Amino acid sequence: MRFSAIFTALTGLAVAGGSVYFAREYVSFGPAAAQASTESETVSVLVASRDISFGEAIRPGTLTTIDWPRTALPSGVFTNSGDLLPTDGSPPRRARRPIAQGELILQNKVSDYGEKVTIVQSIGDNHRAIAIEVDAETAVGGFVTPGDRVDIVMTAGAKENLRAVTILQNIRVIGVDQEADVQTDQPSIARTVTVAVTPDQGQRLALAQRAGKLSLTLRAINDTEDRELATTRLTDLLREPTPETPDEPARRSVIRIRRGMDLTESVIN
Repeated sequence: MRFSAIFTALTGLAVAGGSVYFAREYVSFGPAAAQASTESETVSVLVASRDISFGEAIRPGTLTTIDWPRTALPSGVFTNSGDLLPTDGSPPRRARRPIAQGELILQNKVSDYGEKVTIVQSIGDNHRAIAIEVDAETAVGGFVTPGDRVDIVMTAGAKENLRAVTILQNIRVIGVDQEADVQTDQPSIARTVTVAVTPDQGQRLALAQRAGKLSLTLRAINDTEDRELATTRLTDLLREPTPETPDEPARRSVIRIRRGMDLTESVIN
């Protein structure tokens, strides 16, 4: 009996000691392990700490980091500032397009080290840039800015042969004078507007500039539909509408015969 009691007591002490040990291990290492597991599910990525304009150099002051889900990591993202920033004395990378504050810095948004960034980077595939001479009257009062889409109308002829025709529709503006920043929203009176067109459209536009005067019509943001538009002539504007009149009675011939004080009429249908 004495041995059994001693064995039971020792077993109880062992179980109690083991419980205390495992509880202490959980308290000490459990939260840290859980935190480490959570951190492994995210990765630190580089984003813009402020708005970065087109062509601006990428500097340490323009960058910050945020945690991003590892399973949703976009292609071309930078996780190491050493892969994005130049070494001492090296030329920097530059923004190929405006980058908003908090936006991910991706490889296709920045140039190579020392690469020149110009309006060429904003021209799409199989497109060309061509400039149009404009003034306040033909450029919507200066409200056309880079990134807008316009229709181009040519006015040609003289006097009664004057006519207007829309030669191109839904054309993207990539520059106004020397400004190519699509974030610009301040109207200004420009002398030239640069648009992106296909080679065929470029030929038509070059010919139209020599043949007549070009005007831009600004399209709404969501208006991307091309329409069938007929040529408008000056005579179309000056033509007076035919007045609507009630039906007149048919004219009839009347023969009047007077005999003394008597007058007789005979109607000839």
